[in-house]
Amino acid sequence: MPDYYKPDLGAEPNNPFARDQDGKLVRRAYWLDMLDSSVVLALTRGVGLHLTNEEKRAHLADIHRDQLVDDIVVQEILPPEH
Repeated sequence: MPDYYKPDLGAEPNNPFARDQDGKLVRRAYWLDMLDSSVVLALTRGVGLHLTNEEKRAHLADIHRDQLVDDIVVQEILPPEH
């Protein structure tokens, strides 16, 4: 199974990243009803700000918005080796 973000549902029962026991996104309509620009904002400045790049990629693939990866996932630049 992909590396999905797993929220603490005891602390946040309405978290939009909640998944059922089979790993299916519970609040799929929350994400599918958004415009692409809203998904970008949600994952870069909103509810998804704290997710890792891998979690963001997995989530975008799951909601069929792979085309937004370059707009959302921060490219990690490594310093040159001396």
